[in-house]
Amino acid sequence: MQKIPYNLYSRYIKKVHGQRVQKISINADFTCPNRDGTVASGGCTYCNNDSFSHYTRNSSDSLKEQIEDTIKHYQVESSSLNKFFVYFQSYSNTYAPIKELEKLYLEALEHKDVIGLCIGTRSDCVDKEKINFLEQLSKSYDITIEYGLESASDDTLKKINRGHDIHNFLSAIDLTANRGIKMCAHLILGFPWENEQTMLEGANFISKLPIEFVKLHQLHIVKHTVLGSEYLKKPFKTYTQTEYIELLKKFLVILRPDIVMQRLFGSAPEELMLSPHWPEPLTQLNNRLIKEMNIENIWQGKNYIQ
Repeated sequence: MQKIPYNLYSRYIKKVHGQRVQKISINADFTCPNRDGTVASGGCTYCNNDSFSHYTRNSSDSLKEQIEDTIKHYQVESSSLNKFFVYFQSYSNTYAPIKELEKLYLEALEHKDVIGLCIGTRSDCVDKEKINFLEQLSKSYDITIEYGLESASDDTLKKINRGHDIHNFLSAIDLTANRGIKMCAHLILGFPWENEQTMLEGANFISKLPIEFVKLHQLHIVKHTVLGSEYLKKPFKTYTQTEYIELLKKFLVILRPDIVMQRLFGSAPEELMLSPHWPEPLTQLNNRLIKEMNIENIWQGKNYIQ
């Protein structure tokens, strides 16, 4: 068996909880402040939520129905699976009044096999009251909040119509730290105007923060997005499989060694994808990354500098 040269999320979960814990992606019908005009309109230029949340249930089903049906589905496949996280994935899942959030989160935790929540959101959609509530939940449940950073460059955040800056992200990290709430940061690698140095700076930036997890995603150009329309008018280069693996190796060796990698490769429905079209399945790409890192005798954090 090959040695895994980075901190694998599934191993971390088994160490903490003693077994596999399955995430259940649900749709609670949220939106984002850069969609509804609060800070911007149109959303992030790369975002077609169907491409990021294609395993998420339709929000026309109640939260309870989504959870119960999905748990039953997984338990048919594996009778030994009896621990689950409810993953609030689509859009910004703290973007609502605190009373509404309390109701949703507590309802999600009612199922006997649910041991925690994973909450995807933005740094400008949290406040002291919301974090205080999550802190209380974290005393009894495994609570992770996932902040979409996407890039450590303010210039990029403006170009993608993110609607917040690095300072706002850091404020949310400070607000959440030392509360018993685990934190995950999302980064997208491959924006066409960013060079390799800019993307690798993301690893240095994240390494200085009190976060437990990172999710990486290669840039997808998908249909029905601003970036997709720009690509159709004037195509630009996206990463090949080999180029992205080379970038991942450089990213991982400078990343803080204790950070747990929740994701290294993203996926999207092929019918939505404009670019890149990678022929090799992601599982094979991940195996290729592991093999090459072992051959090159490199690992996560090998060149990390405090």
